[in-house]
Amino acid sequence: MKSTINNKLTHIPLIIMAMITAGSATQAQTIAQGKYANVNGIKMYYEIHGTGKPLVLIHGGGSTLSTSFARIIPILSKTHQVIAVELQAHGHTSDRDAPETFTQDADDVAELLRQLNITKTDVLGFSNGGQTTLELALRHPKLVDRLIIASAFYSRDGVPTGFWEGFKNPKFSDMPKIYKDEYLKINDQAALMNMFNKDVQRMSVFKGWTKEQIASIHAPTLVVIGDHDLPTPEHAAEMSRLLPHGQLAILPGHHGEYFGEAYFPNASSKKVESFSLIVEDFLTASN
Repeated sequence: MKSTINNKLTHIPLIIMAMITAGSATQAQTIAQGKYANVNGIKMYYEIHGTGKPLVLIHGGGSTLSTSFARIIPILSKTHQVIAVELQAHGHTSDRDAPETFTQDADDVAELLRQLNITKTDVLGFSNGGQTTLELALRHPKLVDRLIIASAFYSRDGVPTGFWEGFKNPKFSDMPKIYKDEYLKINDQAALMNMFNKDVQRMSVFKGWTKEQIASIHAPTLVVIGDHDLPTPEHAAEMSRLLPHGQLAILPGHHGEYFGEAYFPNASSKKVESFSLIVEDFLTASN
């Protein structure tokens, strides 16, 4: 990754698309290391690790739960029941004949949790997964307890203008190889292109949320970005202040680097462990 935001803008749109996020529980079937459930017309893939209070992990755009969370899941699952999901058209999860939307993603996560008999959960959403988490809190407020919005933004002005320029002529060749390679371990080239195109479309029409909508989220929320991230520090600070129970953490690193996202192969284990301590402190706070 380049050392400045400007140099990253041609790649970040393909990471952030959140990276630059009918049946019952008895119908879920175990396959390999994960499970599938019939959710709102798609076969939704998820993995459960550890025991304790539920913590849902929602990946970034163009990603799988592995590329987003492989390094942090072993740590978080020591103290939580981690439920890591893959959203429509991503990873192992099937697609539907409809565009990707954060609204649909939020409803898919809510339906999966209903099938798993989970009535209250903490949620960590990264990049586009952070936007899905915001929508989940707005549409299903009784379902969420504490939220961690990692490297995400709530309005178009939360990122440099060059980010949006990248969507005028998006190129599949700009998608980082790590995401292509990991996806192709799961699915084929046609499905990869489908995911890419749907991720691009979702962000191309992104309108965000109003300040009033963000202020209506009463769940305790930790807003986290890296100091060389896509969302600007000013935007992250604004979002944390709009949230009635918001907190802010700006950590060393780029987009997801602070918790070991796969784009950063040399991510420091101490950096990942430090982030996990911040998460644990926030999730176990008494108020």
